[in-house]
Amino acid sequence: MLDPRRVLIFREIARAGSLAAAARNLGWTQPAISQHLRQLERDAGCPLVTRQARGVRLTEAGHVLLAHADAIAARLRGAEQELSALADLNAGTVRMAAFPSGSAALVPRAMAHLADTHPGLDLRLREAEPPEAIELVRTGEVDLALVFDYRTPGRERELVFRELGDDPVRIVLPADHPAAPGPPAATTGAPALGSLAGERWIAGCERCSEHLYRVCAAAGFTPDVRHSTDDYVITQSLVAQGLGVALLPQLALDSYHRPDVVVRDLVEVGHRRIFLAHHRETSHLPAVAAAARSLTRAHTDARTRIISDR
Repeated sequence: MLDPRRVLIFREIARAGSLAAAARNLGWTQPAISQHLRQLERDAGCPLVTRQARGVRLTEAGHVLLAHADAIAARLRGAEQELSALADLNAGTVRMAAFPSGSAALVPRAMAHLADTHPGLDLRLREAEPPEAIELVRTGEVDLALVFDYRTPGRERELVFRELGDDPVRIVLPADHPAAPGPPAATTGAPALGSLAGERWIAGCERCSEHLYRVCAAAGFTPDVRHSTDDYVITQSLVAQGLGVALLPQLALDSYHRPDVVVRDLVEVGHRRIFLAHHRETSHLPAVAAAARSLTRAHTDARTRIISDR
């Protein structure tokens, strides 16, 4: 196999017209240049130049190799330019996975912010629930994962979890529910969770259902779960028809809020925690760091809106 470095040295000899000129251009000694040329000709199996009094002349084989040498040099220049663009955040792709309500409420804002600050970066979304998203990061299929947990995630040797903040959980009630006085948007005068012990309940995803059972047990009852769905649009439709009550996180309500359901605070139900997960080996990559900053900003803006609306 031909040594690419020697091929590029040969290219400089061909461009300069002599070994002496090539040596000056490259900052090498002429004997070193001659040695590399001889080894390249041995590897090629034929002469590449003929020595003349005033330099060298390419053989037919030399002209063939020069065309390939020019292509190699062009590809290397292209690689340097692309790497420089990546380092300067002028280009690059960041693959991320995010849970549904995060995909709807946070990711579009993060994409818009990234487009303003680094228009050459391309943030690509894949919707996935937290367990799948974490596995995608672990296997290298995505660079970042926006995930949630109602508890602190376990320590991972390969992954880093950075907490963005919390996402309050709210109770969603039919507009005519006794615990929902006032207009549908009312959020004050929160009922106690225990007062809803006799209600029919609508459960969510596996982690959300576990949280529902846990907080209800702490309030002294087991919820009568009649329906289960991961879709917060369906959940609110069921609530609006009086078919049950539900706990939904604020991000889900930011994405979609039916006007004929009432959202109230419940101190006992707490919140879920939002995290960014990435592989330890990618934390230094500028594009990944820029995407993480945009997601952090999107979450901060969302929390600010929640506080200002109350």
